[in-house]
Amino acid sequence: MTRSGLPVPEGFVVGTSAMSIALDSGGLRPEVTALLDSGGPEAQTAGAVRDIILALQPPDGLEAEIAAAMTRLGPGAPVAVRSSASAEDSEAASFAGQLDTYLNVLGAGTVWKRVRECWASFFSERALFYRARKASLSDLGMAVVVQQMLRPEKAGVMFTIDPVRRRRDQLIIEAVWGLGEPLVSGKVTPDHYVVARDGTVKQVRVAVQSMAILPLPGGGTSEQPLDPDHGASRVLGESELVELAAMGNRLQQHFGAPQDVEWAYQQGKLYVLQSRPVTR
Repeated sequence: MTRSGLPVPEGFVVGTSAMSIALDSGGLRPEVTALLDSGGPEAQTAGAVRDIILALQPPDGLEAEIAAAMTRLGPGAPVAVRSSASAEDSEAASFAGQLDTYLNVLGAGTVWKRVRECWASFFSERALFYRARKASLSDLGMAVVVQQMLRPEKAGVMFTIDPVRRRRDQLIIEAVWGLGEPLVSGKVTPDHYVVARDGTVKQVRVAVQSMAILPLPGGGTSEQPLDPDHGASRVLGESELVELAAMGNRLQQHFGAPQDVEWAYQQGKLYVLQSRPVTR
């Protein structure tokens, strides 16, 4: 998306090979492979593998590369650290919500710790359960995306088709105040909008939102109560819905398939945080 000129926050990627290199450097790949192939209880396997991953030492040069990349983003710039498994998203499978994301992370040392925790989330009990049925347990292709952290006024998700009614002539957009985390985690009922491909608004359902999740100055996030009038007000205006619909059309055309998109507005500017195929 960045190469195509789409409004994506700047960042960098710790590539899929890094975890494998770390395992090989410590001579731990055979142990992990044996645990994954053992057929033992998923909870027991998950715990054992996660312990190994969380104790990994960084491959030679990785910490220095992360520090250099963080410097390029700007001194003290907060970032979001996002899991991105190579088998994660396809038209047949989606790991949405199963792998870890860490928001408003400060400092290269903390980024490395969060990268390792993202790797470990690939081996959680629920991820192993899903991978055993949708992917390959032997796959160790786990990248981590590190993006500049936004402080959005509003955020949400967009499906470039209606996945429930199976209608391709309209988009579904859901929106919350602040960061999109309470929507993804189910802590808040979002506003719900049905929009035609030309941006015509077909349906608006405004939800009362009692809180928003916001970044903290020292790192991390917290739940903040919303003023009742603000929490009950409509999140997205007509012009924003038109803009989002146009972006959804562009993303679907770019990727050649319907998309599940995470987006945010900061100071009135639309950003695309992530786009993955809508699963069958």
